[in-house]
Amino acid sequence: MSVMSSPVEFLELLAREAAAVEFEGPLVAARAAGLPAERLAELEQAKVVALRVRALLARRRRRETELSGLYDTASDLAGLRDLDDVLRAIVHRARILLGTDVAYMTLNDDERGDTYMRVTDGSISARFQRLRLELGDGLGGLVAQTGTPYVTSNYQEDERFRHTGEIDGGVGEEGLVAILGVPLRLGSSVIGVLYAANRSARPFAREEVSLLVSLAAHAAVAIDTARLLAETRAALAELSAANSTIRAHSSSVERAAAAHDRMTALVVRGGGMEDVAAAVTEVLGGELLALDAEGRRLARVGEIEEPDRADIVEAVAASRTEGRSVRRGPLWYAAVVAGAENLGALVLRPDDELVDADQRILERAALVTALLLLFRRTVAEAEGRVRGELLDDLIARPLRDADALRARARRIGVDLDAPHVLVAVGDDAFAETGSARQRVLSWATTYASTRGGLAAARDGRVVLMLPGHDAGGAARAVARDLSRVTGRPVTAGASGPSTGPASLAVTFAEAERCLSALGALGRAGQGASTAELGFVGLLLGAVGDAGDRDVARFLATTVGPVLDYDARRGTALVKTLEAYFGVGGSLARAAEQLHVHVNTVTQRLERVGHLLGADWQRPERALEVQLALRLHRLRTPAR
Repeated sequence: MSVMSSPVEFLELLAREAAAVEFEGPLVAARAAGLPAERLAELEQAKVVALRVRALLARRRRRETELSGLYDTASDLAGLRDLDDVLRAIVHRARILLGTDVAYMTLNDDERGDTYMRVTDGSISARFQRLRLELGDGLGGLVAQTGTPYVTSNYQEDERFRHTGEIDGGVGEEGLVAILGVPLRLGSSVIGVLYAANRSARPFAREEVSLLVSLAAHAAVAIDTARLLAETRAALAELSAANSTIRAHSSSVERAAAAHDRMTALVVRGGGMEDVAAAVTEVLGGELLALDAEGRRLARVGEIEEPDRADIVEAVAASRTEGRSVRRGPLWYAAVVAGAENLGALVLRPDDELVDADQRILERAALVTALLLLFRRTVAEAEGRVRGELLDDLIARPLRDADALRARARRIGVDLDAPHVLVAVGDDAFAETGSARQRVLSWATTYASTRGGLAAARDGRVVLMLPGHDAGGAARAVARDLSRVTGRPVTAGASGPSTGPASLAVTFAEAERCLSALGALGRAGQGASTAELGFVGLLLGAVGDAGDRDVARFLATTVGPVLDYDARRGTALVKTLEAYFGVGGSLARAAEQLHVHVNTVTQRLERVGHLLGADWQRPERALEVQLALRLHRLRTPAR
């Protein structure tokens, strides 16, 4: 017997991993050599053993490959970074290890109550890749519903499954015939299905089912791990955000406290509004405007322009109502208040958006501003008492030591030998409450002090001594500005200028008479001087409280018919009379002044004679008419 016909040849075939058909070669050669039946039976037995060994080696190689694939999958899970990448790797390994045409995975959708295609490998049909399966429909829906592996060698002809047009259409378009599906389990829950499929009929061995189940277990672990990682990352992100918020809040609180301490220290050291405004802008950035209750500028940092008065009033009212700073366009407003009293506002135009802590810094600045203004008011009121006592002594009679008064005035920066006017404020500036009277006096003290003058309360009336020559202008300015403060018309009478302490008492008496005359003339809520009212004003000033009634009665009885005629007809009889008396009774000059013909003047005067009587030009009547015309003009100064 030759070597080639011995059992050793089968070992050589095993060693070079020959195909199964090659193991028939030694038997064929032995038969051709005419070996006896015993040797042929021995070779046949050797062939069977060799083929059995070959199959065992093949299974072990396959098992090694499967274990290697599972190991690689486990390695992927250990270094899990992206869930999609891991799931695609598992589906691809399932296809390679099982040697199928297609592998794919579906996941359950708890919200919709179905299962949808998640990953495919080897698929060529877009319709198949978009499939959604109701639980219980098709092979995959049944696996997802029951949590049990299912296998079919020919899906389209398998009646165990509930076929639907959508599923069968997608499977048919993909060309799948044999399908194996195993559940993806997390504990007792099924979260999806892993599949292996072929485009031709073939059975799936038990080992293949076990392999796919192992891969499905890895896929489930990957999904759960990814979920846990996502939850962990989210929790870490929340912790990080919370930590950042806490740090930011702590920093903002410290910054706000430091800013408040700094601004308070400025006030304690005697700093002004400019220092507080500078400190605010250094902390918050931007530009700032500080205003008092009347809208006057207290301080400004940067080039910020003053907003419209109406906008300021609205924003400050909103800030007081909300108790917080408010935003209007690019500007932030913080009301400066003390109790229920409005002291002003801070207007900030920041460089960046203000966070809540920045708003609180601005609000603290408003509080410090209120403290500063109240402190200034207290100082001003103390100084005002000193200045008020000086003015009270100056207008008192008899006058005390003039030189001593001059010395007291010099100590507070007032030169009594310079020209001054005195303004008396009417009782219409006061409400019924004593607090309103004190508010007017406080305003007058500040108003006079900022102009180098004095203010005091005298016999229940407020009087101001202001440097200058224009008594009428000073009276009108006081009436106008104080009316804005009180919200009601204020009357102011003035006299002067006067120089030296000795003349101030007389000047004050004239200012009081001017104030009384304005009331008698019906000009309440206005300001004027004795020089502007003339001798008539002085006369009326001496009349007292009955002056207004006397003037009205005198006008009615003297020129009332002419006034009524002009009012009804729209004529110019009063104007003609004023011109006629103004030129000494000359008709021609009166006509020239009125720019009318002499006959027109004559006709108008004839009409006056019909209204007043023929004796209206007699000297005593003419004087009364002229006085009445003068009173009428003083009562209506806007003519």
